[in-house]
Amino acid sequence: MPRTLITAYGPYEEWEENASWLALQELMRDLPPELDVTTRLYPVEFDEVARRLEKDLALGFDLALHLGQAPGNGRIELEAIGINVGIARGKSAEAFALAPDGPPAYLSQAPLVEWAQRLQGEGIPAAVSYHAGTYLCNAALYLTHYLSERHGYGTQAAFLHLPLDTSQTVVTRQDLASLPSVESARAIRLILEDAAVRFTPHDAAAEIE
Repeated sequence: MPRTLITAYGPYEEWEENASWLALQELMRDLPPELDVTTRLYPVEFDEVARRLEKDLALGFDLALHLGQAPGNGRIELEAIGINVGIARGKSAEAFALAPDGPPAYLSQAPLVEWAQRLQGEGIPAAVSYHAGTYLCNAALYLTHYLSERHGYGTQAAFLHLPLDTSQTVVTRQDLASLPSVESARAIRLILEDAAVRFTPHDAAAEIE
C-alpha cells in the first residue's frame, strides 16, 4: 500500500476556518483502514511551510496530496503546474523565488485528468487547472517537486484547490460558491482509492502512463 502525505492549511486573513482542513477532518472520520495516510496542518506562512515540508517529505512518501481553499470557486481544481514564484499577501509584497536554484516550474505527473473525470463521474464538480497562483498553494506543489527531486525521494505530488465549505459562506454572509466538506472529503477518498491501485510503494518515481 503506497504511503500518502495529505496536508491542509489553517486560518488566514478573514477566514477563521479553512475548507482544506475541514475536508481533511471529514475524511479522517471515515478513512478506509487499509489506506496508509499521514496528515498535517500547515500554517499560512512561506518559511514555515518550506521547513515543515522538508521535514515531512524526509519520512518517505509515495504521494503528497496537498489541499487548499479557493474562495469563489465552485468546483475542485486539480493543479497541474507549480511555478518557482512566491508572493506574500500585502500591498508591498514582491515576488521571490521559492527555490533560487530550482527550475521555473514543475508539471505534476499524477493522473490529474483521470482523477478529474472520476470525480465528475461521481457527480462532484472538478477540473484540471494550470495555474495554482503564487501563494502557499502553489508553494506546496512546487516545493514538493523540488525537494523530491533534490533528495531523490521519488514522491509524486498533487494539489487540490477546494471550494469553500458551505458553513464558511453562512458565517461570513458572503454570496460565494461552496461545496459541503463531506463532498470534498468524498472526492479526496476517491482519489486515494485510485492512487492505491496506481502507485506501488517505493516506486512512485516511475512515470504514470
